[in-house]
Amino acid sequence: MTRPKKEIKRVVLAYSGGLDTSIILKWLQTTYGAEVITFTADLGQGEELEPARAKALLLGVKPENIFIEDLREEFVRDYVFPMFRANAQYEGLYLLGTSIARPLIAKKQIEIARQTGADAVCHGATGKGNDQVRFELGYYALEPDIHVIAPWREWEFASRGDLLAFAEKNQIPIAKDKRGEAPFSTDANLLHTSSEGKVLEDPSQETPDYVYSRTGDPENAPDAPQYVTIDFEKGDAVAVDDVKLSPAALLARLNDLGRLHGVGRLDLVENRFVGMKSRGMYETPGGAILIVAHRGIESLTLDRGAAHLKDELMPRYAELIYNGFWFSPEREMLQAAIDRSQEHVTGRVRLKLYKGSATLVGRDSPWSLYDQDLVTFEEGGAYDQRDAEGFIKLNALRLRTLAKRAARGVKQ
Repeated sequence: MTRPKKEIKRVVLAYSGGLDTSIILKWLQTTYGAEVITFTADLGQGEELEPARAKALLLGVKPENIFIEDLREEFVRDYVFPMFRANAQYEGLYLLGTSIARPLIAKKQIEIARQTGADAVCHGATGKGNDQVRFELGYYALEPDIHVIAPWREWEFASRGDLLAFAEKNQIPIAKDKRGEAPFSTDANLLHTSSEGKVLEDPSQETPDYVYSRTGDPENAPDAPQYVTIDFEKGDAVAVDDVKLSPAALLARLNDLGRLHGVGRLDLVENRFVGMKSRGMYETPGGAILIVAHRGIESLTLDRGAAHLKDELMPRYAELIYNGFWFSPEREMLQAAIDRSQEHVTGRVRLKLYKGSATLVGRDSPWSLYDQDLVTFEEGGAYDQRDAEGFIKLNALRLRTLAKRAARGVKQ
């Protein structure tokens, strides 16, 4: 039995202009009888967005109800860079390229809903994945009484063929390469491209070459390494090879370098928040370079206690972003601590890019805690090696006590 639909007057749809969201647009019109407002975000996915406007107009959306916004700078400045201050990697590997984009899209949808008086928002995420959670947690955190429409959890389409039939019935343009099963699904923004599904669903099989779109094959990368310098100020990258760049322009520059040298490929089987494992191929060329560089400048400028505490907090922080809790108080608390740690993370790192790798080869900072007089193997210096004896004996005291008890035969 179909659940009765709530009366909706206006709905803000996260709209890419692709087949699925175009079908959703028409479905909202026919199922809810609602006025649809489309929002298309430019997050650096590398696609022309004006066709989305034309397609929305074709499907009956009023010109004043079509919103297209360039969010590249905001995306990198306010979402990607704060995340990279934490060195966040979900399950120790994934640089969270899809996860970090969802809260910004959700935020903009809510802003447009308020601006236009819409009483609902809608996304195109399926009922099996993480994105439905990320979108909706964002919506509710910002507008607790908003009505959320999730078509993949509501409609009765059972197959790709059903969707295509609906599209043809409603005169929705279908690209020729969309008339069959797609070999895999992708998501892209300035930070990364993800590919999953279909040909990638067997984790025992190597990813085919045609899946890759953001990175060159490391085996075919230049035979000579390329050296690059990255300057940091308070934890954020600000320049590449002495050229000051905006956040989005800097990440784009690192993407170009990473693409050329085949840096940033990750074949991952991950644990989704909804409970299943999935296999995906992630390409994060600029991000893979940036995290090596950021850790490099932190190695000079962070105190041991602060550095180790950050590493303890990182998995929790990364999990919050992966699971969709960007707007939660616990993520904001962690962010405050992380940002406090970055006050002296300023300086320059030098990396070598070569056939799929980004290797740190040098670092320098005016706030460096590295003291050559302390670590030198040469005579003299500021460290008296005899001081280590008492330090070791104090730390060994409990171990010696345990050993003596064991020698007496007392059960531990």
